[in-house]
Amino acid sequence: MTTLPPREPFALAHATVITGDATGTTLEDTTVIVGGDGRIATVAPSLATPIPDGCHMLDATGKVVMPGLINAHAHLFSDGKPLNPKLATPQGQRATAALMHSPLGRPYLAARAKASVMAQLNSGVTTLRTLGDVAYEAVALRNRIEADAMVGPRILASGPLLAVPEGHGAPLIALTGDDPATLASHTRTNIEHGANAIKIAATGGVTDAQKLGEAGSPQMSVDQMRAICDVAHEAGVIVGAHAQSPEGVRRALEAGVDTIEHGSALDDAMIGLFRHNPRALRGWSALIPTLSAGLPLTEIDQKTTGITDIQLSNSRTVVSGMVAGAADARKAGIRVGVGTDAAMTFVTQYGTWRELDLLVKRAGFSTAEAIHAATQVNAEILGVGDTTGSIEAGKAADLLVLDANPIIDLRALRQPALVVADGRPVWRPRIRRFDDIDALLDRAFRE
Repeated sequence: MTTLPPREPFALAHATVITGDATGTTLEDTTVIVGGDGRIATVAPSLATPIPDGCHMLDATGKVVMPGLINAHAHLFSDGKPLNPKLATPQGQRATAALMHSPLGRPYLAARAKASVMAQLNSGVTTLRTLGDVAYEAVALRNRIEADAMVGPRILASGPLLAVPEGHGAPLIALTGDDPATLASHTRTNIEHGANAIKIAATGGVTDAQKLGEAGSPQMSVDQMRAICDVAHEAGVIVGAHAQSPEGVRRALEAGVDTIEHGSALDDAMIGLFRHNPRALRGWSALIPTLSAGLPLTEIDQKTTGITDIQLSNSRTVVSGMVAGAADARKAGIRVGVGTDAAMTFVTQYGTWRELDLLVKRAGFSTAEAIHAATQVNAEILGVGDTTGSIEAGKAADLLVLDANPIIDLRALRQPALVVADGRPVWRPRIRRFDDIDALLDRAFRE
């Protein structure tokens, strides 16, 4: 396996630096020096900061530097174009799963996953958590990145999610079981294959629901999920749970999951469990709303989205709860992170900035709070806050260089001028866009 050339030290001089805190603190005329180890060496006023010998100086006058984005919920098996509803049926999933695990399908899957990861990177995502993989393709990519065989984001890879038979995500991206012992065994299998994140399907979902009310309907008991959490937590691995109803969220929190994916409207008891969850790995749980995955299904014409009548009806119920839950969590001071559910219909691999925009437009966040959620808060939620999420000496150089200030307009995030991942610059990042999808989303979420 070939390796990349050694990192070289460089400095971003005379930049406006966004720290990523909740109040939108910026540092004017600041120089960020990155060492040859890929870590930030200095963050200081430019006039008082000489550039060391042998350090490449990049003049960032008029540019904005901020922490790299963190996407806490993504899939790699598709690019965000509308998914075929026929493939979401149990029969369709079985056929697709058989193809993906075949000698012809495995190379395609690996190539598709790599393309998705590179789209995330070029759009400014320097840390990524996958939550539901076909196999262990994300683990393989993570290992290549960590071995300096390719430039890429820091990856927390889940492997297949854990579901009940015929449950959400099964069988295409799931290992299934009915009893706690089997689900615990599947958790060990994922960890043995290198997974450093775990995903549970606590409830039904919109995409593969085949009847009204299935989305959000609880599919796992507290005991089943607790068996998964106990194994994962023993290995120091956080657990996310797909949960799209109050009962599903409550059960998952009682089981000890660390992140609720999608969510629902919250009551006082659920808020209390988010704040203090004795069975969670860190004693608290967080919410990842994924508004990007839900709102297009309810706010773009059904003929365009291609979803079925059942999917549309289910999505209307679920999405209203997701939006309410994000707003409830913000007001309650619960940790709210940013994840897009990339690969779902109209959720492109390059559209992480849209999730921040939707938190502002639909859940009451300020732009600074949304950026904070996608950087420092996400880093804390994923357990990588000591490494990334902010621009501080000693942290990994996960950086974005932008032409404008996203605190003023989040659309500045659409096209980074430069992405730096663990000290490795991605010069002139290129994004292959889907103009038709972008135009639809722009119109739908203009206000």
